[in-house]
Amino acid sequence: MNYFSGFLIHWQTWAWSLALLAGGIVLGIAANRVIFATVNRITRHSHNSVLAAFARYGENPVQLILALAVTLAVLPVLPLPPSVAHGVQHVVGLGLIACVGWMLIALVQVFDDLISVRHSSDIHLNFAARRLRTQVQMLRRVAGSVIVVVTIAIMLMTFPEIRHIGESMLASAGLAALIAGFAARSTLSNLAAGIQIALTQPIRLEDAVVVEGEWGWIEEIRITYVVVRIWDLRRLVVPVAYFIEKPFQNWTRNTFNLLATAFVYADYSVPVDVVREELHHILGTTDLWDGRTWGLQVTNCTDRTIELRALMSAADSQTSWDLRCYVREKLILFLQREHPESLPRTRAEVAGVADDARSSRHAA
Repeated sequence: MNYFSGFLIHWQTWAWSLALLAGGIVLGIAANRVIFATVNRITRHSHNSVLAAFARYGENPVQLILALAVTLAVLPVLPLPPSVAHGVQHVVGLGLIACVGWMLIALVQVFDDLISVRHSSDIHLNFAARRLRTQVQMLRRVAGSVIVVVTIAIMLMTFPEIRHIGESMLASAGLAALIAGFAARSTLSNLAAGIQIALTQPIRLEDAVVVEGEWGWIEEIRITYVVVRIWDLRRLVVPVAYFIEKPFQNWTRNTFNLLATAFVYADYSVPVDVVREELHHILGTTDLWDGRTWGLQVTNCTDRTIELRALMSAADSQTSWDLRCYVREKLILFLQREHPESLPRTRAEVAGVADDARSSRHAA
């Protein structure tokens, strides 16, 4: 009741203080709008610049930072009881710390966007661009996680009763213990594997890989998992630790060009030299073959057929697959058209008929 009476007595002071607070917040928001409207106008035709990226990700956190900073500056002049003023100041300070962390994450995102846009056109054919984008994306996610943990730790340190928790989070041993306590062992190993992949680069974005018997391309590399885009547009989600602990095939680790193979099975009567010449002719009629190397060999045989392996080079994994299918199809058509007797066949001999045939030949 006394506090309410005091409020009525000092209502003019309250009015001026609240008007000052509201005016400061409005002024901060207006300044933010003017600044970013100017930045957007400047970068209207240059979406790849630093200012354009900062305008996309930084406008909201900057606006909140300005509003909270004005509130924090005006609070001391408000006629609030010390306990209430301290509580409000603490809450506003926590919000300001959170917004600063948000701003740091936005700056990391700005850097990632600039790298991605700069190397977006040659990501499939440039090893350096793929390596850089992979490192930046992995380190961006790790940096975001670190910023979140550090921000929470600083906010906890503003409470005297639990200050030691924030201090332990900032210590490396305390941070590791905190992560291990809240996450499973597999999650921690995946996090460590993600950092290792960013540094050692066993896989990169758009690498052609064979994982768990599935052929596809590395589409996303997250902190704890990797998304592989299978050739038929399915997505295979694999833990990051898989690429550190288990063997897998990376077809584009150092070079893009590959050797493609196509197997054809034929009868023992097939003219191998003729088929070899036809293979060379087939390769000369398509742009899928890069002209580096080719060959045809008999690589195996069974009691009924022989195995012909056509070997040819291609520029990349996708072209290699198309070339294999093309050559296999053309060789089968060639055998059907020119040497149908050389297609796989099953021979059988009836004992009685064979004996009669031999007896007839001897009698004649």
